[in-house]
Amino acid sequence: MSYIHFDKTQLINLNYSLDREIIRTNRAGTYTSTTIIGCNTRKYHGLLVVPQPQIDSQNHVMLSNVHETVIQHGASFNLGISKFPGNYSPRGHKYLEDFDSEPIPKLTYRVGGVLLQKELILDTNRDRVMIRYTLLDAHSPTKIRVAPFLAFRPYHNLMKANTFINKKFNKVPNGVKFQLYEKYDPLYMQLSKKGEFIPAPDWYYNIEYIQERERGYDYQEDLYVPGYFEFDITKGESVILSAGLTEADPKTREAAFKKEIARRIPRNNFENCLKNSAGQFIRKRNGDTRIIAGYPWFGWWGRDTFVAAPGLTLPSGEYQTFLDIMDSMSKDLHGPLFPNVGSGVMTNMNSIDAPMWYFWSLQQYVIYTNDLKTIKDRYLGKMQGIIEGYINGTDFNIKVQDNGLVYGGEEGKALTWMDAVTPEGPVTPRMGCPVEIQALWYNALCFYHELTGDEKILALAEKTKASFVKEFWSEKHGYLADVVNGDQKDWSVRPNMVFATSLPYTMLSESQNDQVLEIVKSKLLTTRGLRSLSPDDYSYKGYYFGDQITRDQAYHNGTVWTWPLGHFVEGYIKLHGKSSFNFIKKIIKGFDGVMTQYGVGTVAELYDGDPPHRPKGAISQAWSVAELLRMMDLVKKI
Repeated sequence: MSYIHFDKTQLINLNYSLDREIIRTNRAGTYTSTTIIGCNTRKYHGLLVVPQPQIDSQNHVMLSNVHETVIQHGASFNLGISKFPGNYSPRGHKYLEDFDSEPIPKLTYRVGGVLLQKELILDTNRDRVMIRYTLLDAHSPTKIRVAPFLAFRPYHNLMKANTFINKKFNKVPNGVKFQLYEKYDPLYMQLSKKGEFIPAPDWYYNIEYIQERERGYDYQEDLYVPGYFEFDITKGESVILSAGLTEADPKTREAAFKKEIARRIPRNNFENCLKNSAGQFIRKRNGDTRIIAGYPWFGWWGRDTFVAAPGLTLPSGEYQTFLDIMDSMSKDLHGPLFPNVGSGVMTNMNSIDAPMWYFWSLQQYVIYTNDLKTIKDRYLGKMQGIIEGYINGTDFNIKVQDNGLVYGGEEGKALTWMDAVTPEGPVTPRMGCPVEIQALWYNALCFYHELTGDEKILALAEKTKASFVKEFWSEKHGYLADVVNGDQKDWSVRPNMVFATSLPYTMLSESQNDQVLEIVKSKLLTTRGLRSLSPDDYSYKGYYFGDQITRDQAYHNGTVWTWPLGHFVEGYIKLHGKSSFNFIKKIIKGFDGVMTQYGVGTVAELYDGDPPHRPKGAISQAWSVAELLRMMDLVKKI
């Protein structure tokens, strides 16, 4: 049995199977995602979800789903499943025998004497998905019918039946070409063998996405089915259905499918699952290399990119990919600020910490390669501009105070990673001098001095250090304030103080580091990461659920985040050395079980603050995966 496997009893139990989703991406930014039984539960699910830059900066669901039908002796058995008001139909999951993920998602159906295998794979560099059907066993002539459910819509929106749709199609080798709307790329659907496309245009109304209903969004969609493909299949034969934005050669589909399988990192253990997942966040398109912050709904974010890039690339030796990412991001530097989200003209710059994480990310490259020259040649000017911009002051009242500490914030804006905003304003505004910003600022100044020998920068770093200890440390509390704003100090116990213990350059004494780590360990550490707020706090919310506002209120007030765990581990190792080995190994080992939960083979965005710490948010998050990989590498180096 493979590392990730689900049997019939699990698959036919909808309460179990609908909570487990697959996400597979390629380097072009295309993805396929659904549940392990093929029933879409989110508007973001789809077998082919692709960028359409000629329309907007979003991904678009082109092919939402397919329903297969097995035909023998004139009897039809529909293997598909969708949610409609009041029921699931057709309920093809009852024919499922098992799900295997090695090396790619593979479903096996049993219908009487028919044993049919369905495998799914994305082309690495093209906007194309391939589905391979293999008839493992059959005792009489068998036909397969495949009905495509077309969407052609942005992945944040839903399709509704309309009269503007283009129902015409064109024949192409072993298939047809659809273009439902003029601005969209056409969708080519082709078989690897001669078959037949039978037109039978129809709308399927009110398909429901149960995850969207739980999230408080519109959850009913109408999908267009133009007809169906039909082909004969014999025992032992494989037939591939290709769906892509460019025409494929039917004769090469089997070879192309096998070539793609050979490229895959096996998902036969926990570490390989992480490595496999890491590659899926890296998008190379139109000369840019970016990190998608999370699937299925995130784009690229400045902060997330700089936090995640080292773990996603450096432990595996992908040094050039790391530099490509930094080069692409460096082009988006505007003054001293990086985009919080987006690129080019589609940006939001409200991130006080992204420029500081830029320094840390470059430091990690130096730690792995000892290549200071490349950093100086490519990025020193950018780093200088950031430091000068913060000293002189920039947008959102970001400025270095006379005492060397960085201040930032304005009404209605959330500038740190705790950035949830409701109609009433930021949930955790943190206006003033947030603790992790000071830790990152000091580290950035010291790294810049390391590169340049600039004594004025070193003097500013020393001033920052003295002010930081004076303003943030409390002997009474035994930990650091979360935010200092003049005489006001926020003593909420949050994970932000952990960065003051982990960065290459830190400002605290060994005793102070120990006290910070102990309070984090006792109040925030869980089996899935660090809580965003201590359960002792009256604002603590232990469960992440409900509509957008309810979830935003819990987002950084108790929910568990995996990515700060990497810095807790690093700080702990710096303090305790080899004696920390067993403790850290146990923490990492505790994540083994997440590979068969939620996003199969990957790590979620966040988890409930209260046990059993159920996974929530995006099913696959870049910095969660990245920091686990970096943690594992830190342990190897102990």
